[in-house]
Amino acid sequence: MRIAAPGPSRNSLCTAGAFARTAADSERLWVRSEGKIEDGRAEEAELQLLYGWNVHPFRDVLLGVRQDFEPRGETYLAAGVTGLAPYFFETDATAFLSTEGDLSFRLEQSLDIPITQKLIAEPHVELNAFAQDVPERGVGAGFSSIEAGVQLRYEITRKFAPYADLVWERDLGETASITRAGGGNVEETSLRFGVRVWF
Repeated sequence: MRIAAPGPSRNSLCTAGAFARTAADSERLWVRSEGKIEDGRAEEAELQLLYGWNVHPFRDVLLGVRQDFEPRGETYLAAGVTGLAPYFFETDATAFLSTEGDLSFRLEQSLDIPITQKLIAEPHVELNAFAQDVPERGVGAGFSSIEAGVQLRYEITRKFAPYADLVWERDLGETASITRAGGGNVEETSLRFGVRVWF
């Protein structure tokens, strides 16, 4: 689980994420959740419930559902793969199919770089894409957004680590054009402080 708040800025931003899985060797239940609150209003909130099969010592295949609560309630079928890619990149690649037939894809990668035994730098990137325009979500077909950052955390114990995270976010392609047309910002950089807790 991680909880983060921003550095000094004009706007109030809070992000949160949680992840859990059972400890079975070959089949596991995965629970993931993410949320974003800005200026006291929930901007994003989602929950994923997935069943995983271990198909490789370092990889699992996942199948399940995703439920979005904000900015628009929607249910998705989710299928993907998670685990270590070559060169020790932690990778999550997931496809989503909504009840409206909208197909999207999310790729997330991160890499732990130990600086000392307790101080860890973690570059991370997330890329989102849609197979078609989804006007009600304000996104266009193609690559829709990218998020990249570097998190620096200090593991007081293996299960408790405060961190600082410099994050850059940008809308891409048609989605960026839709955002501009609506008077929104297509690019944002934030410095977040938080804590990661493992149960």
